[in-house]
Amino acid sequence: MLESTVWRQYHSENNFREKLAQLCNVNMEDMVAEDKDLYSILKAKLTKKELKLFAMDSASVSDAEMMTAFSYDAEALKEAKYKVYKKLKQDKMRASLKALKYDAVE
Repeated sequence: MLESTVWRQYHSENNFREKLAQLCNVNMEDMVAEDKDLYSILKAKLTKKELKLFAMDSASVSDAEMMTAFSYDAEALKEAKYKVYKKLKQDKMRASLKALKYDAVE
């Protein structure tokens, strides 16, 4: 299902669950069970540009390639990365990653 996502353009696997668990300090067992639902949360919380930046940065794409892809200079890229990772680490993001799992149980 998730073969044609932005994430899969830069990664061979759907390993965003592991990346999110590391960034957000959330146990993978406590996260939304379905990858499709988890990816939907990412799409809802991040802009298309931010999601693409997160995917590219997680795939270790060079800064030069990212600057070209987004038409950023070095300072703008640094600021954009900071903004994305700040969003991902917020409490409301962590709550969203867990919320659907508990809603489904009730």
